[in-house]
Amino acid sequence: MKNNKKRGYFTAAVLVCLIAFTSCKVTSQEPAKKDIVISKDLKWSDKMALTLMKRHPEAYMIDDSKAPKWDYVHGLVLHSIEELYKVNPDPRYPVYVKGYVDALVQNDGTIKTYELDKYNIDMVVSGRLLFNIYDKTKEEKYLKAMQLLRKQIAEQPRTKSGGFWHKNIYPNQMWLDGLYMGEPFYAQYTATFEEGKSLDDVAKQFEQIQLHATDPKTGLLYHGWDESKAMPWANKETGNSPNFWSRALGWYAMALVDALDYFPKEHPKQKELVKYLNDVSASLAKFQDKSGLWYQVTDKVGKKGNYLEASGSSMFAYAFAKGANKGYLPAKYKKLANKAFDGLTTKLIKVDADGGITLTQACQVAGLGGTPYRDGSYDYYVNEKKKDNDPKATGPFILAALELNR
Repeated sequence: MKNNKKRGYFTAAVLVCLIAFTSCKVTSQEPAKKDIVISKDLKWSDKMALTLMKRHPEAYMIDDSKAPKWDYVHGLVLHSIEELYKVNPDPRYPVYVKGYVDALVQNDGTIKTYELDKYNIDMVVSGRLLFNIYDKTKEEKYLKAMQLLRKQIAEQPRTKSGGFWHKNIYPNQMWLDGLYMGEPFYAQYTATFEEGKSLDDVAKQFEQIQLHATDPKTGLLYHGWDESKAMPWANKETGNSPNFWSRALGWYAMALVDALDYFPKEHPKQKELVKYLNDVSASLAKFQDKSGLWYQVTDKVGKKGNYLEASGSSMFAYAFAKGANKGYLPAKYKKLANKAFDGLTTKLIKVDADGGITLTQACQVAGLGGTPYRDGSYDYYVNEKKKDNDPKATGPFILAALELNR
């Protein structure tokens, strides 16, 4: 009887230990990102990256996603963290990026949640994350995933003049956003795997939007252009949407500086793209507020309801700084970029109790057409929701900080 009792006590003790060990194990496997310390002495680039990693322990959680999805905002932010790793080789950065890719890219190269037949050009940009991972691992699945996105580009519906439709559901329309979503990946792919044979086609996308969407008076580009002029938002003579949206212009400027990375100086289209960058930068500089920032509706400076917006301002700071660093733009644009970054850090950044940072006044989303219908009016843009630390602002903020060494 005594032996049975002893056995019972021993079994219970073992069970208690096992339960304790298991709970400890589970706890230790919970994302270590909670332990991230964000020192006030860090550069802004690291502060923002670590803030995002702390608040979104798995990279797919960026933008408050509940499950992994292939999406352009993840591509944007994680590309900025890849670039940050080149300057500060913190081993946590590539692990975070690869975690996102591996949650979505399957062994056969298919991508979870990605639907090629929607021909949504937004879905191409996250493919930029695959180049580096494939280069490091040589795993075939990453190459196949890139080839799948290249297939979308090959089949993407086009305007009669050769410009990519923004999505299958937006026929005959080019949006400024789409230049960033498609061209840097397209340029890198053709430079890496095709000896640059399609760089002329990359340039054609910029040529088309430049030709059709540029306002002769301000030099700014309208958010969207409908070749058919059939959309209610489209001007019946030009096909353009009615307003200038800073984030759309930011996508365009970033697309130029990033795509240019893959155009050799001797390429016949390189100078043309550099000219487009100079033209749009000169136009944007005229509308920079004394704070260093830009308004949500770019040219309506100080108009009632308009506000100084974080994503467009971060994008312009990045494009100006990179353009100057690469020699595409005059040196004065580096000063304008620093002025913009000063505006972001003094006017729009809040420092949280844990040392993390929050970038405020970011437009959450804006588009044209669709359901519910978006008419591209001034009131539409200034009344869209705002979101703190929206990824369309945080990614460019990191990129701008890197170019400015801040």
